[in-house]
Amino acid sequence: MKKGIYIKTEYIKLDSLLKLAGAVQTGGEAKMLINDGEVKVDGEVCTMRGKKIRPGNTVNVGGVDYCVTYET
Repeated sequence: MKKGIYIKTEYIKLDSLLKLAGAVQTGGEAKMLINDGEVKVDGEVCTMRGKKIRPGNTVNVGGVDYCVTYET
């Protein structure tokens, strides 16, 4: 499944994106998923909670692809 995530800024940090997308409820939950290798950025496992996610990146968690684009 694919979902669009729209941001107004140049980038969003990975843990913040997971909260914005509704994939997690808290920053602590995001941290656990990321540290456990459950999150992929552009197809590769990412364990950097503060990684800058920019429009054009795709984040996968729980079988859902979140495609990041600029909000218009």
